[in-house]
Amino acid sequence: MQQWGRIAILAAMFVTAYLIILAWQKDYGPNAQVNQPPAAIAAKAGSTADVPSATRTGTATDIPSTTPVNAANPAVANVAASSNLIEVTTDVYHLWINPKGGDVVRAELLQHDLNKNQDNKPFVMLENDASRVYIAQSGLIGTNGPDNANGRASFETESKQYKLLPGQKTLVVPLVYQASNGVEIIKNFTFKAGEYPIGISYRIINRGSQPWQGQMFGQIKRDSSADPSKSHQGIFQLGTYLGGAWGTPDEQYNKLKFDDFQSDGLSQQAKGGWVGVVQHYFVTAWIPDAKYNATLESRKVGNDNVIGFRTPLINVPAGKQMDVSATLYTGPKVQAKLKDLAPGLNQTVDYGWLWPIAQILFMGLKFFYSIVGNWGWAIILLTCAVKLVLFPLSAKSYRSMAKMRVIAPEMQRLKEEHGEDRMKFSQEMMALYKKEQVNPLSGCLPLLLQMPIFLALYWVLMESVELRHAPWLGWIQDLSAMDPLFILPLIMGVTMYVQQMLNPQPTDPMQAKVFKLMPIIFTVFLLFFPSGLVLYWICNNLLTILQQWLVNRSIAREAAAKATS
Repeated sequence: MQQWGRIAILAAMFVTAYLIILAWQKDYGPNAQVNQPPAAIAAKAGSTADVPSATRTGTATDIPSTTPVNAANPAVANVAASSNLIEVTTDVYHLWINPKGGDVVRAELLQHDLNKNQDNKPFVMLENDASRVYIAQSGLIGTNGPDNANGRASFETESKQYKLLPGQKTLVVPLVYQASNGVEIIKNFTFKAGEYPIGISYRIINRGSQPWQGQMFGQIKRDSSADPSKSHQGIFQLGTYLGGAWGTPDEQYNKLKFDDFQSDGLSQQAKGGWVGVVQHYFVTAWIPDAKYNATLESRKVGNDNVIGFRTPLINVPAGKQMDVSATLYTGPKVQAKLKDLAPGLNQTVDYGWLWPIAQILFMGLKFFYSIVGNWGWAIILLTCAVKLVLFPLSAKSYRSMAKMRVIAPEMQRLKEEHGEDRMKFSQEMMALYKKEQVNPLSGCLPLLLQMPIFLALYWVLMESVELRHAPWLGWIQDLSAMDPLFILPLIMGVTMYVQQMLNPQPTDPMQAKVFKLMPIIFTVFLLFFPSGLVLYWICNNLLTILQQWLVNRSIAREAAAKATS
């Protein structure tokens, strides 16, 4: 019975390590963050082929036409983007808008640095150059839409630079297009202080003599290059999801891999839906106005992946005007902010199949962070809280292990006396367990309880942008990255060894050898794991050592009193 308990503990520990390794290595690949200067944005331009068709044609070109168009047609060849970009600066953004089409072709996140060693370089979310294509496009297509097979609308602005001033709550960047049929189109970008959602609206003023008809579209165009926000440490690289996603009020969160954009493409109509491209810590999403029954769709444009939406047909009678709008979000995956934008958008913070436990842990982390103002100390306090909650369930197990330690000499005597007769030895051992009220399998319970918590915390540390580049103290300046000096993993190995010494030792020599190797094995595993996760394990081990030591002393006193009575 004791042997099976040991095997169960070993299996639980290896399953925990295996699941974490799988999560870590999934989809890993080279990191390719290239911080190009703004002048390089024009090096790689959008194409008229980027514009979605007013009707799904099934072609790869997506020319705004109701009939298929050949992608090789010179009329739809790539056109060099204007180098005369519109520059916008807010407290969270530094971005550039191409007046040809009014697309956002570069966005830098001023409150998120590129990496821990380059605080002065902001993280580049959107860019359009020789290294990567990742842009947010929008326009008007259809019968009278200015975005068609002949090109994109060329907007005019009063200035090429706009800045949100201190104390200013809102910044509006207007782009104006004058059509030949007497229609004026004003495309407004609305930025708010401290916020990432960008309001993008079209005001269609029809001063002509004929009705105006068209549709608004919004889409994200991205190539299949590596995720620049992906952690890469040592021999392991964090595997997080990079690809498309979409949601509706009925199906709130759905993933769509880049490979499936064409073969199993998205085509869904919904009110209150959204589409996006998800990467580690960040997301870019379009949220159409919920009053429209918008069409959500995906497609391939050459080597690029496109996911977006189209509104239903809009009719603007002569002498009238009409507004149509959507929201663009390109920034960090902050659950509280995303939840208010669209149903399911907050689920782009993907905690995996242990999402309910991970959410509770994250709420606990945020609570403790609000008290101490440091995520490292918050992890320590969370560990104490988890240990306290699990104490009623684990206390009996610790007492059972302590009793196993007390009866270990008697177990050894029985083994020596009945070593050749396994059946007799098992009978005597079970009788001893019953007499001393010991359950050898109860030693597995603390570890089994910790497994889902440990895995859930792993995903919390990996997916929560709040912990990206979060320092603790001294040499630990990023809790989401490995310990650069390997100090925490080594401490963890020592605490694991001490913890084993407090537990009853295996009577089987082979099991004893394997258990002695466990601290070394797990130390090697954790060398490249997030330091925040290792910190949690250390604190958990230290609390377990303290608890087991106190229980061992208590049981030893009880055994001594029983022996003298």
